[in-house]
Amino acid sequence: MFESQCKRYVNIINEGLERFLPKINGPHKRVRDAMRYSMMGGGKRIRPMLTLAVCEMLGSDAKKAIPFACAVEFVHVGSLIHDDLPCMDDDDLRRGKPSCHIEYDYTTAVLAGDAFFLSAFEVLTKAREAEISYEDIYKACDILSKRSAVDGMIGGQVIDIYTKKETVEEDIVELMHIYKTSALIQAASVLGGIAAHAKSDKLKTLDEYGKFLGLAFQACDDILDVSGKEEILGKPIGSDEEKGKINNITVFGLEGTKQIANKFTDLALNILQSFDNNQFLVELTKSLLYRNH
Repeated sequence: MFESQCKRYVNIINEGLERFLPKINGPHKRVRDAMRYSMMGGGKRIRPMLTLAVCEMLGSDAKKAIPFACAVEFVHVGSLIHDDLPCMDDDDLRRGKPSCHIEYDYTTAVLAGDAFFLSAFEVLTKAREAEISYEDIYKACDILSKRSAVDGMIGGQVIDIYTKKETVEEDIVELMHIYKTSALIQAASVLGGIAAHAKSDKLKTLDEYGKFLGLAFQACDDILDVSGKEEILGKPIGSDEEKGKINNITVFGLEGTKQIANKFTDLALNILQSFDNNQFLVELTKSLLYRNH
């Protein structure tokens, strides 16, 4: 049941993304091609899936939330394109394929990422076609922009790039992950609530759920980063460690990171108990943790 539900959501999301991706032709279609290459090249669609699942959990039609879900994925994929650039994480591969700046070039990748960020807010406005009110679209724009900018995803990237491993404090690691990872997951969760016309107290609860889920998700990602890799002096070595960057593993160690993943997963699951019809999100939350076990 869980797997079939995931497939249903992914199909809905991919159909929406196909609809909202640029269809331009002419001399500037190179950026269109780069956007399509990056968007349709794989991915689990966890964030937009959250948007649809939250909307449905609250008793509304998941299809009403498609523009919100796709807008979140536009921001996410734009951030991945920029993360891979030499000036950021300098990764040549994304999901087993050449990163956007390798398949195309540096300039095209920058512009494709920019286009995703800006187009996300155009996509949000398409929710009017699903009879989402202007007021709720405004709320969605406000949330997505805040969670993507300086006090969100971009702020987390700044901390990630400019914090040195030798001087990092433990609370900075959590703050970095709240901004860099949780923020967009919070936006995805809250936008699902907005699409279902949830009241402010429910939106605050969904925001908290997204924060804990994001922290658990990041801890799990850090564990996956070192899975099956060589240990040197008892410390697992992953791509972040090799680059001298900070993450949960480099600060708390492997066992400490496993504890963090379990702690925040439990907190996220506890929050879900305040909602009816939460079965899918409970399973999704657990699945993100157990992929490491």
